[in-house]
Order: sequence, then C-alpha cells, then structure tokens
Amino acid sequence: MAGILDSVNQRTQLVGQNRLELLLFKLNGRQRFGINVFKVKEVLQCPKLTALPQCNPVIKGVANMRGKTISIIDISKAMGGRAVEQTENSFIIISEYNRSVQGFLVDSVERIINVNWESILPPPKGAGRSNYMTAVTEIDGELVEILDVEKILDEIMPKSTAVKRELVDQFSHAGTMHKPILIADDSSVARRQIQKTMETLGFNVIVTENGKLALNKLKEMAAQGPIEDQLSMVISDVEMPEMDGYTLTAEIRNTPALKGLHVILHTSLSGVFNKALIEKVGADNFIAKFDPDELASAVKKAL
Repeated sequence: MAGILDSVNQRTQLVGQNRLELLLFKLNGRQRFGINVFKVKEVLQCPKLTALPQCNPVIKGVANMRGKTISIIDISKAMGGRAVEQTENSFIIISEYNRSVQGFLVDSVERIINVNWESILPPPKGAGRSNYMTAVTEIDGELVEILDVEKILDEIMPKSTAVKRELVDQFSHAGTMHKPILIADDSSVARRQIQKTMETLGFNVIVTENGKLALNKLKEMAAQGPIEDQLSMVISDVEMPEMDGYTLTAEIRNTPALKGLHVILHTSLSGVFNKALIEKVGADNFIAKFDPDELASAVKKAL
C-alpha cells in the first residue's frame, strides 16, 4: 500500500485534459467508491486512534501524522451506514479538502484508475437529495460511486457563508445593478454556499451542475445577444462529471461569443499545478474553497 501513491506528483499532466485518476476503496460491503487522487496525501494502515470526548460521533478519533493531529472520520457512519468497530485491519485515506486535512477510515483500498471526465456521470435522478454521490462511473462492469465529500464534511463541520459587513457594503454602495453570475458545481453543498454568498452581495445566480450544462447554457444565452450584457462572470468548480472546469474554461475561450467572459475557478483541489493551469486554459482567477470573504473579494476585483 505504501507505493500506491508514489507517482502522484507525476500525474498532474492529466489535469486540464478532461481526465482524472480515482483511488478506489471499499467501506462495509462490496460497493466500490472513488476519490480523486489529487485530493489524497497519503494512504496507510490505521494507526492507534485517540478518542475525543464530546466530538461528533462520526469522528472515530484523532491520530498524530507527521507531527500533526488529524481527525479520522468514519466515512461509512457519516453516510448513515454501519460504523467501523475494529480499526486494526482498516486503512486511512489522508486527504485535503477545502483548506483542511482529514483522514477517512475505510475498510480497504484497491487501486488507482485513469478515466475521462466524459465517462463520469451525474448521480441517477432517482437517487434523491439525501445521497452522498457527486457522480458515478462504471469500472469492470460495476458501478463506482464518487463521493460528495464536501457534503459529508459540511454535515460534520459546517462552513459559514457569512460575508464581512464591509465587503457587503462595498457592493451595495456601488450604485449599479449587477448582472447575474453563472455557477457551475456538481456538489449540492458547494452550489448552496456560493449561491448564498453571491445573493448576499446582491447578485442573481444561474446554477448549473457541471461544465457541460454550463457551456450549453452559455451558448443558449449567447444566441440571444452579447453574453457580456447578460452575465457578470462564471464561477466554476474544477471537478465535475461530463466536463471539468478546465475544459469548460478552454471551451469558453475558444468560443468567439463567450471568450470575453470573466472566469473564476473555485475548487477544493490544492497545489501549485492548479494555479499554473490558469494561464494554460485562460481562467482569470483560481480560488480554493471555501472562504466567503475571499470569494467576495475576487468577485469585487473582477468587477
């Protein structure tokens, strides 16, 4: 297992090509789940955990990793499944999401697979709002669920969407009506967070659930008149089924009727390689999720 992520740093060439690599794992049962390799820092056998009193019941305990104390989340229990009773034979996926590092307790870790975002599909419509899937794909004839980790983390440690009063005042004192903002994000939690922040600033929002839907909407709007007269900007996630945010941005820049749009990439991914791709695909800004003040400041700067 120690070698499963040895070449993670060499995998960055996939970003921007509408491809990703998934680390496959299992919880309690045969169902396989996936997590983007770029969000994984380390995979290891579960060490001895220290229980914390009065913490969220889905937090199995904390572990000391490389000199840092990291919360270990029983991801099965967090999704309403059976809790892990014995941790000795379990594994921990150390991941970085939304500016924080946490460990996910899983039953087993399988392998890394390379897939195209076009083969990553939205959850089935009958899955309902209570599911924890952000997307699905088929591997070896079986369905793999890609988890909406942002939703899981938000239920454990909710993020505030409040914007500093002085920033809100700056928008309200601008004296002009702001054109709507188009949001593209496959996570229901992320969409809600961004929408609430933008509405606090006085913007109407158009919400789409992935890059393909966002591009279709933009082209539909552009057919009715100059897009710059209809939208202030686009705020897009990077990881999305069917079309990722990098590909969406590149398509916007390659479409004459859309190329003047301001694009902010807003993502739970981290790393210098993401920022370097701003220039490659033509995005105007790149912001790590989720800080409402930083997002508001980026929108103000764009305007």
